[in-house]
Amino acid sequence: MADILYVVIPCYKEEEVLPETSSRMKKKMDALISQGKISENSRVMFVNDGSTDSTWEIITRLHCEDKLFSGVNLSRNRGHQNALLAGLMTAVKYADMVISMDADLQDDINAIDAMVDKYYQGCDVVYGVRSSRAKDTFFKKFTAEGFYKFMKLMGADIVFNHADYRLMSKRALEGLAQFGEVNLFLRGIVPEIGYRSDTVEYERAERFAGESKYPLKKMLSFAFDGITSFSIKPIRLIIDLGFVISVLSVIFLIYSIIVKIMGGSVAGWSSLMASIWLIGGIQLLSIGVIGEYIGKIYKETKHRPRFIIESVLNKEK
Repeated sequence: MADILYVVIPCYKEEEVLPETSSRMKKKMDALISQGKISENSRVMFVNDGSTDSTWEIITRLHCEDKLFSGVNLSRNRGHQNALLAGLMTAVKYADMVISMDADLQDDINAIDAMVDKYYQGCDVVYGVRSSRAKDTFFKKFTAEGFYKFMKLMGADIVFNHADYRLMSKRALEGLAQFGEVNLFLRGIVPEIGYRSDTVEYERAERFAGESKYPLKKMLSFAFDGITSFSIKPIRLIIDLGFVISVLSVIFLIYSIIVKIMGGSVAGWSSLMASIWLIGGIQLLSIGVIGEYIGKIYKETKHRPRFIIESVLNKEK
């Protein structure tokens, strides 16, 4: 008998795209069921992340019309990563494997077939990886690829050109449940689980409708969260920088004493002020980086819930 697949799709103000997303997902799931690849008890689970439009009403209607569609309604907006985790932790109760993807139809749903095949070949995690960024603007391509390379440089074990389009088995999700951190960066957490993994390449499409929920400001914030959640190298760089500046200061002090003894005059005001401003800027930057880590520790020690589910719509059979 085929295993049960749940596809978890976080939604925030997605009323424009949900009708098309549900239509395409129904065709795909029906095809997989008819091929005997997945159980007829498989579902598409939409997670409403506190949307203020008609997203939840559409999800409710889809559920009433077709048992294929399930819904999870969060009590308030918690952000993409928390909404995704809420869906994964709900779906694991019913499914043998779970695929996570975005609602905007940029992730190629035809890659689901290859992911399921990899699962049956023994993989617990299958990452959807973009085959190219030819459609991206130069700025988008440069910043995105730079982010992955920088994360690797900082010591984070993430999959290059992979976002949150992935398949995870039940035992991989049970492993994910053991990670209790509040500051979520699932792209970094999932590789930490271990187990056998593989990748599936796909071509990323343009957003079908609506606006991106990740403008540049949010992307930069997300990237910084990822770095500070999985690496202490920024703090170590501050230590290295402090050591270098200390050595240079001693050298400059010795130079000043020698010049004074020899009767010369030390170059004055401009170089002194430049040094003060430079050191002051470095100190403020260093305090800011350290403060970011302290802030994360503060959030973690509170142990606040990462999400609160208001209601769940799901027909198992």
